[in-house]
Amino acid sequence: MAPAFRLSLKAKASDNMSHLMVDFSQEREMLQELKFLPVPATPEIQVSECQVCDNTVTIVWTLPEPDGKIDHYILEHRRTNHEGPPRIREDYPWMVLEGIREMDHTLTGLRFDTRYMTFRVKACNKAVAGEFSEPITLETHAFTFKLDSGSSHQNLKVEDLSVEWDSSGGKIQEIRKEKNRTNSPMHSPARASLMSPKRAPTARVGRDRFTAESYTVLADTMIDAGQQYWEVRFDKESKAFAVGVALRSLGRFDQLGKSSASWCIHLNNWLQQSLTAKHNNKARTLDCPIPSSIGVYCNYEEGVLSFFNSKTKQLMHTFRTKFQQPVIPAFMVWNGSFSVVTGLQVPSVVQSGQRKNSGTSSSNASLT
Repeated sequence: MAPAFRLSLKAKASDNMSHLMVDFSQEREMLQELKFLPVPATPEIQVSECQVCDNTVTIVWTLPEPDGKIDHYILEHRRTNHEGPPRIREDYPWMVLEGIREMDHTLTGLRFDTRYMTFRVKACNKAVAGEFSEPITLETHAFTFKLDSGSSHQNLKVEDLSVEWDSSGGKIQEIRKEKNRTNSPMHSPARASLMSPKRAPTARVGRDRFTAESYTVLADTMIDAGQQYWEVRFDKESKAFAVGVALRSLGRFDQLGKSSASWCIHLNNWLQQSLTAKHNNKARTLDCPIPSSIGVYCNYEEGVLSFFNSKTKQLMHTFRTKFQQPVIPAFMVWNGSFSVVTGLQVPSVVQSGQRKNSGTSSSNASLT
């Protein structure tokens, strides 16, 4: 090996190897000066201060101790039909509300179609989010129903909670489609005889629930207790429209308000516009503006049925009676349309107004 290489490979070391060490003292001082944000504490929801009223929910929470580093909160809520802590599998997902700056939040404009709502909240600073609070479950009682298309007049086209009068017979087309389907080879008697009795198709039987000029449709849920409230928005150009309640015994030829089995407010635009309260074939003309939507309040135990301008909550009329049987929401429309809004709590202004008027009645005694 050449002399040059022998000289370069000669060991050159010191006892402490200081020439191989890196000085991190400056960086160490910089790291020691850094201030890391701690994980936020877990909030606690104050159940006693939470409120459910007028289809709004207010949630209030606190922290175990004040924390000026909190930037915002995240509130999650979920509908459920089960009381108690959340289950592993639920029918509805969590809905997330971010960027909440205060330790309370109000959800407005809700429609309650389940018995309960579950809530949880967590705190966040600029760096990290904390753990969710223990969830709480609040009862969200409201009256919900659907329209029973099977009970509707054949000239009414029922879709979910909307109804439109169809001169050609909205339900006739559905019946014809069903008839053609059952008359197809797939549903022939020969084929049916080969099928299991449990799986054999059943043909439509019976007559329409309402006929002639009783352009009526009923809800699918009866009222036999408590206080309930719902609203209906209708086409003010409808030739005729009515909303109220009826007994199950309402005749198939009976128009709403023309028998003892129904109570209603009736709008008539035929020839001359009028708004009347009807029951047992007796009517009372109402001296109030025709609203674009009507709120219906039913107190079954007290025998009270009231109608309101749903926007202003102005009382239009009150029937006072004694319900001997369950009643069911009922609607009628001719040459027009309407839609129903359910999942509504009884408005607080309506409840307070009913208490004030408990000793008086705005209805005509001859109508009750």
